[in-house]
Amino acid sequence: MKKITESFSNSSKMPVLFIGHGSPMNAIEENEFVQGFRNVSSQIKMPRAILVVSAHWETAGTKITAMPNPPTIHDFGGFPQALYEVQYPAPGDPNLAAETQQLIKSAEVRLDDNWGLDHGAWSVIRHMYPKANVPVIELSIDYRKNPAEHYALAKELSMLRHKGVLIVGSGNLIHNLQMVDWRRINENFAFDWAQEANTKINEYILNGDHQSLIDFSKQGKAFQLAIPTPEHYLPLLYALALKDAKDDISLFNNQPIGGSLSMTSVKIG
Repeated sequence: MKKITESFSNSSKMPVLFIGHGSPMNAIEENEFVQGFRNVSSQIKMPRAILVVSAHWETAGTKITAMPNPPTIHDFGGFPQALYEVQYPAPGDPNLAAETQQLIKSAEVRLDDNWGLDHGAWSVIRHMYPKANVPVIELSIDYRKNPAEHYALAKELSMLRHKGVLIVGSGNLIHNLQMVDWRRINENFAFDWAQEANTKINEYILNGDHQSLIDFSKQGKAFQLAIPTPEHYLPLLYALALKDAKDDISLFNNQPIGGSLSMTSVKIG
């Protein structure tokens, strides 16, 4: 097996993204958020590969997809048939998966041949790279780890930024499906608590206050409502952990929807 240090020459440092992926319907709809996905990809040189940390792959332990041709996973229900017919046939990268496994020292990482690309990955990346010509691998979220442990693990991926790998965290910063106003699901509005949490999260991101974001469970009632479960929030910590002192940081798609969701996305570098 060639190591990434052999097969991927050093390149200028790639940016890192956190993407608010929202509804699976974003995969086939045209809206401002889809345009935001396209716009950000146009600002980035073509990656040699993409590593996605998706809210929709939670595991006991850490896994990484290692198959040459990952299947498109339709991990949702109740949507139009057209959405289930979408395929995103991007190749995998078993060599990159194995090298990433070796980079991570804080956890035992298992190579996985059973998962694929869930909608946290393909519903966004198909707009960014519609030709499906960039290899994509996924790194799972170990639900047994605490936020600080996820942040520390992410730091071990930093070398990949210098090897042409685009690292993408995919989730939603505000994600409370129980409180969505489904009658207004397509409207850009936020309940007061969601607006409060979104404003504070954005402030912490832009000010580089990663510790407050790691300690999100200690930030009060608005955060508790905004992040009732952590899986959609944790991909943000994977992205922020990879920021260095020279990186610029900016927000895009910074809009609430349906009262209790946000599409806020982050570009680092």
